[in-house]
Amino acid sequence: MTRILPQAHQFGFATRAVHAGQVAEPLSGAVMTPIYQTSTYVQEGLGKHRGYEYARTQNPTREVLERNVASLEGGTHGFAFGSGLAALDAVLKLFKTGDHLVCGENVYGGSHRLMERIYGNLGLQVTFVDMREVSNIERALTPTTRMIYCETPTNPMMNLTDLAAVGDLAQAHGYLYVVDNTFATPYFQRPLEHGADIVLHSTTKYLNGHSDMVGGLLITSRDDVAERLAFIQNAAGAVPGPMDCWLALRGIKTLPLRMRQHDASGRRIAEWLTRQPGVSKVYYPGLPSHPQHEIACRQMTGFGGMISLDLGDAARARRFVESTRIFVLAESLGGVESLIGHPASMTHASVPPAMRQAMGLTDSLIRLSCGVEDTEDLIADLDQALKT
Repeated sequence: MTRILPQAHQFGFATRAVHAGQVAEPLSGAVMTPIYQTSTYVQEGLGKHRGYEYARTQNPTREVLERNVASLEGGTHGFAFGSGLAALDAVLKLFKTGDHLVCGENVYGGSHRLMERIYGNLGLQVTFVDMREVSNIERALTPTTRMIYCETPTNPMMNLTDLAAVGDLAQAHGYLYVVDNTFATPYFQRPLEHGADIVLHSTTKYLNGHSDMVGGLLITSRDDVAERLAFIQNAAGAVPGPMDCWLALRGIKTLPLRMRQHDASGRRIAEWLTRQPGVSKVYYPGLPSHPQHEIACRQMTGFGGMISLDLGDAARARRFVESTRIFVLAESLGGVESLIGHPASMTHASVPPAMRQAMGLTDSLIRLSCGVEDTEDLIADLDQALKT
């Protein structure tokens, strides 16, 4: 089933965040998209229906969310799933036993686990490489390579991939090119404009922005890819419920406002952290000292609120994450509330220790998701925790 996006690209990002993909509800004229909480639909006769047969296949609330995010990413087809990992699972279902995939080594731990421990057992071959250099990708290619998959910025090391350079490589060889854009969001980065075939989002994070739902999305402008993804979405059935779609759609309406505050706090806190004697390293692409700052400035319009820092000592890191008062120790990211996490024991615990150490993901590394609270309060909270 093909999703057709209304002609909305001529409008600005904030306007599209509020309006794209939405129409007034026909029964009452409700401005807000209703929650179509139904599993099935009345059919007027055999083979005669209003475009909706069964809620796994079609749901009006879900379709509005899919059209909306497709517009923000500059794509034409959107597909919503029950989680970010369910969206990645759908991408991996595009391939068959014996196919080879090249993936960034520093991806979300759940993505690594799904590729290595689930699809690896089913015969997909995955090579994990440092994608800061395109030459590393080129060396990993084989005659059976079918996809290049990356996150940028990466979770949690904040490494960058040159989107355009990898896009040129993928196009030259005919590889499917997939980019997880969860950290940057379409407000700061649009991978389709740099040659990506599919953009992936965990809508749980910044798109929803309120830590009250779990979901995932895939966006593409390729009709052939969209046809296959639509079949997988319906056949495998890992779709979100209408309430979760409605929550994500509501959250997206304030995405531009929230991302500006996340970015403003991220920049100030990262710069402040570089001046703290107890912090050995700060990872943030918005810092001029970041080794890939030039690439960040070229392909991103902002740097967001995700920061990683290394305290150089695992015990000290543990005391730090347990001492913050505003930053909440919890999984996930991208909500209006600030979160703090310990990747080695939380989000990336499933990644082999040797692989974590090789990429610099130490037991003393901490990840911050800076929310929309007052920046001075966040800095004061980190300051007292460091002193503790």
